[in-house]
Amino acid sequence: MKNHLVSLIILLICIFPTGTHSQMSTSEIDAMVETALEKFEVAGAAVAIVKDGKIVHSKGYGVKNVNTMEKVTAHTPFAIASNSKAFTTLALALLVEEGKIEWTDRVIDHIPEFKMYNAYVTENFNIQDLLTHRSGLGLGIGDLMIFPDGSNFTIDDILVSFQHFKPVSALRTQFDYDNLLYLVAGELIARKSGMNWEQFIQKRIFDPLGMDNSFPSLKEVKDRNQLASPHTTAYGDMRSFADYEEMINGAAGGIYANVDDLSLWMLLHLNKGAYGPALKDTLFSVASQREIWKIHTTLDASTNPRYKAHFAGYGLGWFLTDALGNMVVSHTGGLPGMLSKTILVPDLDLGVVVLTNTEPGGGVFFGAISQTIVDGYLGLEDGQWIEKNYERLQKNKAQGDAVTTEVWATVKAAENFKINTNAYLGTYEDAWFGQMEVFMKGNQLWIKSHRSPKLNGPMHFYKANTFAVKWEYQDMNADAFAMFGLDENGKAIGLKMKGISPNIDFSFDFQDLDLHRIVKE
Repeated sequence: MKNHLVSLIILLICIFPTGTHSQMSTSEIDAMVETALEKFEVAGAAVAIVKDGKIVHSKGYGVKNVNTMEKVTAHTPFAIASNSKAFTTLALALLVEEGKIEWTDRVIDHIPEFKMYNAYVTENFNIQDLLTHRSGLGLGIGDLMIFPDGSNFTIDDILVSFQHFKPVSALRTQFDYDNLLYLVAGELIARKSGMNWEQFIQKRIFDPLGMDNSFPSLKEVKDRNQLASPHTTAYGDMRSFADYEEMINGAAGGIYANVDDLSLWMLLHLNKGAYGPALKDTLFSVASQREIWKIHTTLDASTNPRYKAHFAGYGLGWFLTDALGNMVVSHTGGLPGMLSKTILVPDLDLGVVVLTNTEPGGGVFFGAISQTIVDGYLGLEDGQWIEKNYERLQKNKAQGDAVTTEVWATVKAAENFKINTNAYLGTYEDAWFGQMEVFMKGNQLWIKSHRSPKLNGPMHFYKANTFAVKWEYQDMNADAFAMFGLDENGKAIGLKMKGISPNIDFSFDFQDLDLHRIVKE
């Protein structure tokens, strides 16, 4: 999922002195990570490397929480967010191997109430379409149902929500990352296995592999003090905040795991489904791996001549590309304050995972560290990537700050402007998101969502019939414009919204709302 500004970055890269790169020693990795922690203002991180069938590095750095200053270890669980998607696709592969489903089965044959945006797509949408970001719908469509956390949407709401969205491309013709369709996949797993998604992941994947301090959902964590806490530096000094609470199911991003356990996960894939002592046990078949690691949705190959990439695409829960003739399999993850990356190079029998607990810096940190390590094994020269990625991070921040500063300065300058607040009061309804209410709270115009209670806050006059909303929720930068449409008498009849900052996470898809004022009879 999320940053989630960075969850779609396939190859972010990084660092160190000029010259020919080689496999990094433990001390070199330690020095690199410590430098990056400080540079990118990241509270804590964990890094693991597997090579030639062995765990060659597994270590924590920094702190779990800046309030307690307790150290991160290799056994500290982090939210791995969208890195969970690969667990979902493997779960489906196991059901395929058992003959309970086929990859090309129509979703409606297993979930009859599932409904897409037109009859043809509903009738032809198959299981792999749930997993490959080629639905025809736009980036992050409908994610407001799960971002921020704390809403009351159910899987039943999700299953029928897609009929209300407007497509941006034809089915199976364009990549647009989504999360909600993975939640549908999680529901399909539950219906075909007799276990909910979390139970299936625990019993069929975690337990066999011995991932004994990883959790399929936050609710399974008995002692939350052991977790790395999310942090942000978006508003100045670093601060921690509460864990992201449960989604409808964990299929899109619910897992908490540590790098020691994720090393077992990486070895499983590098060993083509074999695991355990002498690799005598098999979790999945080579045929399943080929299907999962086959490009189903094409992407533009990297234009960076450093890697000489010839192809890029998305498989089933994994991004796929090549680097210097070697296949590269990767994914990123982003939840509020939790950003991570997994990268596998099967031809080199190599895997790297990096987990972090701070945004926005973690999204550059994970790419810098993971790709620097991979670059060493590829024998590439150093590219000073920490510095370059730091410059990119600062540039993005400056651009975003410039926009938001100007908006709030405009609001400040207009604070004495007289408006007819009565023209805007009322309840507005969107077909998939439900109702939002505009009302007076004391002397302040206010807006709140009826189904997502964290989305509530004051509305400040900006320009014309547009207001800037400062949400009470500030774990992520999600402040938004509210733009009213008026009738011939100057009374609001509709409401559109969009994010204020260009750096807003794509899961705050305010632009997909189409709110119409409910007229009381």
